[in-house]
Amino acid sequence: MNDLSFTAIFFFVAIVGLTLVITWWASKKTSSASDFYTAGGGLTGWQNGLAIAGDYLSAASFLGIAGSIALFGFDGFFFSLGYLVAYLVVLYIVAEPLRNLGRFTLADMITARFDKAKVRGTAALSTITIVLFYMIAQLVGAGGLIQLLLGIEYWAAVLIVGVMMTIYVLFGGMTATC
Repeated sequence: MNDLSFTAIFFFVAIVGLTLVITWWASKKTSSASDFYTAGGGLTGWQNGLAIAGDYLSAASFLGIAGSIALFGFDGFFFSLGYLVAYLVVLYIVAEPLRNLGRFTLADMITARFDKAKVRGTAALSTITIVLFYMIAQLVGAGGLIQLLLGIEYWAAVLIVGVMMTIYVLFGGMTATC
């Protein structure tokens, strides 16, 4: 093992360890659905802004926008503007009514008016479909990075990233992922 791979592995393990400590700390603070989904309403505007920026600058978003610009030139640049404007639409059309109803998911909001079983099933299927496409792009980008960083097989890198993302969200909720 040369110095570069030892250094890379050291920093990788240190950062993962630090983020797991944060996840453990966040899991101790999470005792309700409100704590899990919205960090108990305790995030400041600055923290919320950083969370939105982190979502906007995710691997899937970054790769999609960069690929669009590479393929379509200046026309692809407009894709990135549309993506940014979409957050405002989500904020006003979805986020505000959810907050006013005291709900956390779109399915919760819709079940307040319609048949619960059908809405929950449709929402679950839609969510899984969307998340699969989004997560595949995330795993491809992060797996490629970890493969280069640690010099391991691609499938192992993707597996590591997938397990780590699942741990962060499953145990820490919004507090850990922010």
